[in-house]
Amino acid sequence: MSTPLIETNFRMIDWAIVIAYPLISLGIGLYVRKLVVNIQDFIVAGRGLGVCLGIATMTGTELGLITVMYSSQKGFTGGFAAFHIALIAGIVTFVVGATGFIVFRLREMGVMTIPEFYERRFDRKTRILGGIMMAFGGILNMGLFLSVSAKFIVGITGTANVAMALPAISAALTILVLIYTCLGGMVSVVVSDYVQFVVLSFALVLASVLAVAELGWTNIFETVQAEMGRGGFDPTVSESGFGWEYVIWMGFLGLVSCGIWPTSVARALAMDSPQAVKRQYMFTSVSFMIRFLIPYFWGICAFVFVAQHENLRDLYFPAGCPAPAKLPDGVVAADNLYAMPQFLGQILPVGLIGLVTAGMIAAFMSTHDSYLLCWSSVLTQDVIAPIRQSRGTPLSSRARVVLTRVLIVVIGIGVFVWGWLYEGRNDVWDYMAVTGAIYFSGAFALLLCGLYWRRASSTGAFLALLTGGTAILGLTPLQDALGRWLTGLAGVAANVGLMTPLQNAVHIEIRSERVGLVSIAATILVMVLGSLLFPDRKKNAGQVPDANEGDT
Repeated sequence: MSTPLIETNFRMIDWAIVIAYPLISLGIGLYVRKLVVNIQDFIVAGRGLGVCLGIATMTGTELGLITVMYSSQKGFTGGFAAFHIALIAGIVTFVVGATGFIVFRLREMGVMTIPEFYERRFDRKTRILGGIMMAFGGILNMGLFLSVSAKFIVGITGTANVAMALPAISAALTILVLIYTCLGGMVSVVVSDYVQFVVLSFALVLASVLAVAELGWTNIFETVQAEMGRGGFDPTVSESGFGWEYVIWMGFLGLVSCGIWPTSVARALAMDSPQAVKRQYMFTSVSFMIRFLIPYFWGICAFVFVAQHENLRDLYFPAGCPAPAKLPDGVVAADNLYAMPQFLGQILPVGLIGLVTAGMIAAFMSTHDSYLLCWSSVLTQDVIAPIRQSRGTPLSSRARVVLTRVLIVVIGIGVFVWGWLYEGRNDVWDYMAVTGAIYFSGAFALLLCGLYWRRASSTGAFLALLTGGTAILGLTPLQDALGRWLTGLAGVAANVGLMTPLQNAVHIEIRSERVGLVSIAATILVMVLGSLLFPDRKKNAGQVPDANEGDT
C-alpha cells in the first residue's frame, strides 16, 4: 500500500498545542511518582478507585488512538453495517455489569492479575503458562499500536512527504510513553486516563459535528447507499464483508473486551469494592458503545469524502469503489488507514485540528501506557516471581517494581520493531482479535470453568491454555507460510512418487472469525475433557480461595 500525499490545515499553532500536551502529561507523571510505594500501588493504584474515576479511566484506556484508527478503518470499509460491533459491545458490557459475570468474583478474591487466579484455583504451573500466553498474545496484540498511531499523526499533519516521518514519530511516541509509564505505574496511568477522557470527549463530539456540517446527513446516507448498497447497512448480508459468523464472533469479543481482557479487568481489580465493579461496568457500557460508534462514523464520513473527490477516489479505489477483494496486478491502492486523519485534516480549522490531534496523542498515551504496564506486570507477577518463589529466592516488592520498569522498556522497543516488520492482509481490528485470542480463548475456558464448575482441574486448565494458541492461525502471514510449507512438502512427495505434482501452489485463506470461534470451542472442549479424564486429587480441589489469601 502507498502513502497518499495530501495537504491539511495543520499549522504552527497546532504544533504548539500538540507539543505542549505531552509535556504537561510528563509533568503529571513526575509529580505522582512519589505516590508509588510498593508493587500494589504500581500495578493497581492501591485499589483506591471509586466508581466515577473507574469509569473515566476504563473508558480512557479503551478509547485509545488505536481504537479510533481500527474503528474508522472498519467504518471506511463496512459503512453503517460496522455499527453492529458497537451495539454488541455496549449490550454485553451492561450484562456483565448487571450480573457481575467473572469480574465480580475476581475482585471479591482480591487478585491483582488473572494468572494469579489461575494459581489460587489450579496450580503454579498453570499460572506461569497462563502468564506466558497472556503476555505473548498481548504483546503481539499491541504490535501495531505504534505504526498505526504514527499514521494518524502523519495523515492529519500532512507530513507524509517528509523523509522518515513515520519512524521518527513512532520513536518519539515510544520514548514519551516509556518515560511516563516507568515513573508512576498505574497511578500515572489513571491520572492520564482521566485527563485524556476529558480532552478526547470534547474533541470527539466537536469533530463529529463539523463532519456532519461539511458533508450533510442526507448526503452521507445516500452516498453509502449508492456505493455500498445493502451491505453498507446490514452486517448479516454477504456483500457487507461481515456475515452472521462475524456477528457471533463480535458478540464474544464484546465479552472479552470488558470481562476478560487484562487492561479492562485491571480497572475492575483496582476498584474499592466488588459492588463498585458492577456499577462501573453498567455505566461504562454506554461509553464502550460510543467509543466504537464515533470512530466508525468518522470512517464513514471519510469514505463519503473520498468517494466525492475524484483525486482521492483514484488514490484509495484505483480498481473501483468499493475495492475488490484482490487488486489487479500492478495496481496499488493508498493505505486506507490514512483516510480518516486526512479527512479530519481537511475539515477541521486551525487551532481545533491541533486540539483534536493532542487529544488523539493523549488517547495513544492512555492506551499504550496501560498495555505496557499490564504485560510487564504479568511477566513480573505471574511468570518470574512464581519461578523465583518456587526456588526459594522470592522477589521483594522493590525488586518487582524495578523489574516491571525494565520489562516496560524491553516490550516498548519490541513493539516498535514489530510494527515495522509485520505485513499482513488483516484489517487492524481483525489482527487484534486474532492475536488477542491466543490469550483469551484459553482464559475464557479457565475463568468460566474455574469460577463456576467445581470439577475443573489443573490438567484441563493447562491443556486448554495450550489449545488457545491455535488462534494464531488466523494471521494471514502464517496462513501464507503454511501454504508454502505444504506446497514444498507436496513437491517432495511428488518427487519420490507418493503423489502427482500439484498444478498450483497451496493457498490457505481462513477468515479470522472462523479461526477464533473454532479456537474458543476447542479450548472449552479440552478444558472439560481434560478435567473429567484427569481430575485433581488434592483435598480442596474445586474450591476458590477467598480474598484473604494473599499472593505469593
